Formats: sequence, C-alpha cells, structure tokens
Amino acid sequence: MSTIFQKLLSGELPCAKVYEDDLVFAFMDAGQVNDGHVIVATKAPRETLLDCSDDEAAALMRAARRMALAVQAAFAPDGITVLQANKPAGWQTVPHLHLHVLPRHAGDGVGLVWPRKEPGIDRLRELGARLQAHLDAR
Repeated sequence: MSTIFQKLLSGELPCAKVYEDDLVFAFMDAGQVNDGHVIVATKAPRETLLDCSDDEAAALMRAARRMALAVQAAFAPDGITVLQANKPAGWQTVPHLHLHVLPRHAGDGVGLVWPRKEPGIDRLRELGARLQAHLDAR
C-alpha cells in the first residue's frame, strides 16, 4: 500500500518539496501549524523509526537540522520544535517515517503536554538497567 508521502514523492500528488537527497525528502506541511512548518520523510516506505536503518535515521536528523536552520533564517521564529512520533499510541498519524520541523512563536497556541511522573532515583536506575541490558546486546 502506498502512503501519502510516497504519492507526494512520486509526483502522484502535488507538494511543495524543499529538499531531497538519496534517503530523505522534505516538503511544506499542507496543514501549516505556523508558517514554515516542514515535514522530513524517508524516501523508503519505513513505517517507524524502529524500522529504518542507522543511515536513514542519520539522514533524517541531518535534513531536520538543515530545515531548522533555513526555517530560522526565513521565518525568524522564537523557537523550533522537532517532533517525531511512532505508532498511533505515540501520536503517529501517517504510517511513514517522518518528522516535523515546526517554527514556534510565543503564544502560538500549540501545546504538547503529558503527565510528569517522578519515580525517584532508585526506580530510574532500575529502568536504566533494563534499557542498558538491551543496549549492550547490540
């Protein structure tokens, strides 16, 4: 099944593409939250960050930085949010690996909130040990 991003990349659907290299492409989000809102996506149909190669992940971040620098120069926002979501429970709405480069302005009404939990240092160390066991296995 072809995702909307694959259709944009192929030219089947129109888009305002602003960047392309061997692994990723970037285009203006059709749902501009603020002027300058850019999406950077993999060319290959990877569903999530968990499905891509190290090279693709690195290319996404290199392109995101390049877009952020251009957004800062072109739109002079007060800040920039870079957002990457995975799977519906993680807020992903398009099943194709991408990230948003979102210019931000004080009072722009954009919100991102979650309940903060403070489990304490012992629990943090326990959680870290669980994670470290899987990092060491790579």
